[in-house]
Amino acid sequence: MTVTSARAPSRSRLVAALVRRAPVTLGFVLVLLVVGLVSGGLWRPVGETPLMDLFGYGVPAFEAGRWWTPVTGAFLVVTPWGYVPTLATMVSVGLLEATRGSRVALSYFWIGHLFAVAVTALIVSVCAGAADWAWAQEQVQTLDVGPSAGALACLAAFLGTLRTSWRLRGWLILLATLTIGVLVLGTLADLEHMAAVLLVLGVDRSLTPRRASLREQRLVAQVGMVSFAAIEVILAFVPTDGPLGTTAPLGGSPWSTAIDVAIVSLVVSGLRRARRWAWRIATALVGLNTLLAAALWVLLVADSASDASDLIDGDARIEIAAGILSFLLLVYLLSVRRAFQGDRHSRVGRSPEPDVREVRHALTTYGGGTLSWMSLWEGNSYARTSGGIVVYQRRVGVAIALADPLGPVASRSASAREFIAAAEHAGLVPCFFSAGADTRRAVPREWRSLVVADDTIVDLPDLAFRGKRWNSVRTSLNRAEREQVTFRMTRYADEPWAIHAQLHAISEQWVGDKALPEMGFTLGTLAEAADPDVRIALALSAEGNVEGFLSWLPVYGEGRVRGWTLDVMRRREGGFGPVMEFLIAQSALTFRDEGAALMSLSGAPLTHEYPPEARLLTDLSTRLADALEPVYGFRSLHRFKAKFHPRYETMYLLFRDEADLTRIAAGLTRAFLPSATLGQFARAGAELLRRDE
Repeated sequence: MTVTSARAPSRSRLVAALVRRAPVTLGFVLVLLVVGLVSGGLWRPVGETPLMDLFGYGVPAFEAGRWWTPVTGAFLVVTPWGYVPTLATMVSVGLLEATRGSRVALSYFWIGHLFAVAVTALIVSVCAGAADWAWAQEQVQTLDVGPSAGALACLAAFLGTLRTSWRLRGWLILLATLTIGVLVLGTLADLEHMAAVLLVLGVDRSLTPRRASLREQRLVAQVGMVSFAAIEVILAFVPTDGPLGTTAPLGGSPWSTAIDVAIVSLVVSGLRRARRWAWRIATALVGLNTLLAAALWVLLVADSASDASDLIDGDARIEIAAGILSFLLLVYLLSVRRAFQGDRHSRVGRSPEPDVREVRHALTTYGGGTLSWMSLWEGNSYARTSGGIVVYQRRVGVAIALADPLGPVASRSASAREFIAAAEHAGLVPCFFSAGADTRRAVPREWRSLVVADDTIVDLPDLAFRGKRWNSVRTSLNRAEREQVTFRMTRYADEPWAIHAQLHAISEQWVGDKALPEMGFTLGTLAEAADPDVRIALALSAEGNVEGFLSWLPVYGEGRVRGWTLDVMRRREGGFGPVMEFLIAQSALTFRDEGAALMSLSGAPLTHEYPPEARLLTDLSTRLADALEPVYGFRSLHRFKAKFHPRYETMYLLFRDEADLTRIAAGLTRAFLPSATLGQFARAGAELLRRDE
């Protein structure tokens, strides 16, 4: 009962929102269904009833003076099963209405629909009168019904409201689909769809000519190859009767077509990653298809026998037309060959690639952010720019830049842009993880940003644990004094073997309790804590046992250490309770007395609260946090750090657009958990389910 009562209000709110934002679309859908019910079109084809002759549009209707048919025909559907795609296309009308208003949606729908009906009738009339063309003679006698042309006009108009990258993707897919429909199937509806969309394309100012980026060049090549394969699949399994001739399904084995599609799919994946081998195979495939079509044309022209004339009326015409499309695709692939120069080992950045010593020098000389010391950790790669260095990891085709570029402050914006260009040239997806506001301003304007954490920074110069808000910290310090727990700031190399053994034992116990291994990338381990420049804070019992420990990474600025960043946090099970509060408080006092300006408690990933309008991002963040909370305790760690009343600096994930998020998520998973196995992921999921129960 609780579930039902909770869902009812949300459903009613959804219906109310639809009525408020898309009343015209909902009204049109309602009329379609009512007309289908009254006319019987919901259970029998309209073409089998007198309604088609009375209300259908086309050349016969215009010749008979039935001028009203373009309007009345829009409320009928040819076949009962046709209601499914028809109602699906009406979603585009609703999207345009919700985005630009009811008046605009109505205008695009009816102008697109009426234009498509009129122009298509004119085209088939001219074609039928100019030549003895069987297809044209058939279409000039055909009637059609349905609102799909107007709906596709609305879809084309809606695509114009999208951001540039999504707009290009939408237009490419839409035009490729319509082109295949016209050339291979060639029904009256296919012509109407193309006419409506071309009208919007001609009047829409959103697609202005400009130089295509490398990513866009690769996208066009991918769509071209997919279209190439789609034509083969249609001809293999679907009988066609289009403008290029009548064909029957091929007599060969379907396995042959399946193998061809698999090869093209592999090539398309390679083109997406800018692989040279994929470009070579694609060029060879379309080149071979072009040569075969040209050879067929030569044979047919050379042989004027009647059997050749018969042959050109059927499958040969399709083959020749496909050859023309292949030739156009071949010319395009050759013209954009520079976009496909990547391989598995393509270098990002200028030569020579920086080494760790150079990165350390840049870091200590010019400084960096609170995460910059992680640049020196194992697993990172380095991209040289004209004025600095970008630290990144290459994971599953993604170049994940860590934090902000290194080098002189004035060069960091240019370094970010150069890294993006170099990564895209190598066929990688570029992104910046845990970057600051300066890098966010440096990336291209159309890039997207997602808050991944808030860096928790404690300013040290005036730090004093006085007042009511510091009660919990003072309590921890006083309890440590009563229980004779002492503090020592040290370095790993300065401690004896006995301390090392305890540190490793505590760390291994912590890892052993987790279903997943220790995380990496921006989360260090004892291996990183052993760096001579990293400091370790120890909490020791009266007997000399380690109750817990922290590791602190240096934060450089202006050639000196200006602060410290918290990395590893481990405590002995069953030991001194408030050991972490005690260690952080004592570390803060030590750093303050040494003259440090700040202490970063790092950011707790996946804990940011998104604004209400970012509901999709909120859901994604919540699901990830729920999945990892039992394993890593990000939320509880975030609440713990709040006891030290830090100020917050936002850390961003910067990326090109939402289409990259799936690959970026896979790349970040591998960056954080490079050694995790599928079995460990499964056990972590099982642990989460047990906790939920």
